[in-house]
Amino acid sequence: MKVSGIANANIALTKYWGKKNPELKTPYNSSTSVTLEGLQTTTTVEFDEKYTEDIFILDGDEYKTGEGEYDNVHEQLDLIRAKAGIEQKAKVVSKNDFPTAAGFASSASGLAALTFVAAKAAGLDSSVEELSKISRMGSGSASRSLIDGFAIWHKGEQEDGEDSFAEQIAPVEHWPEFRILGCVISKEAKKVKSRAGMKQSVATSPIFEQWYTNAEKDAQKMVELVKAKDFEELGNLAQNNCILMHACAMTTRPPVIYWTDGTMQVIHRVLELQDEGMKAYFTIDGGPQVKVICLEEDVPKLKDELTKLNMVHEIIECKPGHGPRVIEEHLF
Repeated sequence: MKVSGIANANIALTKYWGKKNPELKTPYNSSTSVTLEGLQTTTTVEFDEKYTEDIFILDGDEYKTGEGEYDNVHEQLDLIRAKAGIEQKAKVVSKNDFPTAAGFASSASGLAALTFVAAKAAGLDSSVEELSKISRMGSGSASRSLIDGFAIWHKGEQEDGEDSFAEQIAPVEHWPEFRILGCVISKEAKKVKSRAGMKQSVATSPIFEQWYTNAEKDAQKMVELVKAKDFEELGNLAQNNCILMHACAMTTRPPVIYWTDGTMQVIHRVLELQDEGMKAYFTIDGGPQVKVICLEEDVPKLKDELTKLNMVHEIIECKPGHGPRVIEEHLF
């Protein structure tokens, strides 16, 4: 009943922003992503009669009932206990090798790792599709981290959410030279978490309907571009999709603005490099960090240019990665 594993974060190539059914965590639009080696969560889960309540420790800090992180983990464990027909409480210890809750999709890798490991520890023999649905309930983007390589998370049409899950567009081996450079602008947790920001946008942004209608078209187009390995079109689509998502967030009342001076510094430099002929494109999730989409051959030049920026503290190079896997070394 004790299992450890690793799950990678994913970066959305076309975003989702807004839940159509908050209870089932189903989105207004489909989204696409690439799972990344280089941004991972390690988690150990143990179900045992000796625990009188669930215990959750993340990056050395223990969370308690009433705190969002704890409640999210507890609810996810309840889902798995119900499916496995067990009642034992669990101890969960996790650690991220990148900034937590700062716009690097730590909720995606975290909930994917928790779902995958807890299901194994509970004795479930679930398919990847089923695990994607379960992880969606903890964090929408986590559904995509269950997938190797490039993925699409289908918005689904059914009221029960059973057709809202992620599946593979292309495996890791399809595009080995594909790269994401994660520019760390700040390691602080963001003030407005994505879940809260989305809720505000659904309720108040005057361009919300335009956003998700366009985003659905973008997701379907991105599937074609990934399969065709059309890098220039992919980069431009991802960049424009990102801008529209943040426009939706910024037109929310009160506005949800994740970009900082450091964010803008990277954006401007990437645009300048594009003008100079380089195929590099930016994308940004719910946080200040900028991810630069590029090909392996341009990584040295881009790293050199981006490290010159005084507000970039670190650059994390990532390539297409795999879904979760079990490891032998436990965290406790």
